[in-house]
Amino acid sequence: MQVQVRHDAHIHGGQSLIDIITATVEGGLHDHGDRITTVEVHLADENGPRPGGDAIRCTVEARFAGRPPTAVTHKGPNVEIALDEALSKLNRVLEHELGRLRRAEITS
Repeated sequence: MQVQVRHDAHIHGGQSLIDIITATVEGGLHDHGDRITTVEVHLADENGPRPGGDAIRCTVEARFAGRPPTAVTHKGPNVEIALDEALSKLNRVLEHELGRLRRAEITS
């Protein structure tokens, strides 16, 4: 699984942040890792330099070979929470989608 991380100018952390995000994504999606080809993580601070609220938006998009991408978004007070919650959502969506595919294969 290839993990790509993109962020706006208001998210700081450099390569160490990218390494932490990559490890978190690989660990968080390990159940589906053999099926996923690419994961894109997009981070944005919706408040920019202003303080306050659930300002960090994390969108995670997973791509499977031969399937359209699946994406989820979560907003949180910091990168860790936004990413963890987005990965939880993505796991639920992937379980649902893969379950439908398995049922369709069985009935075919």
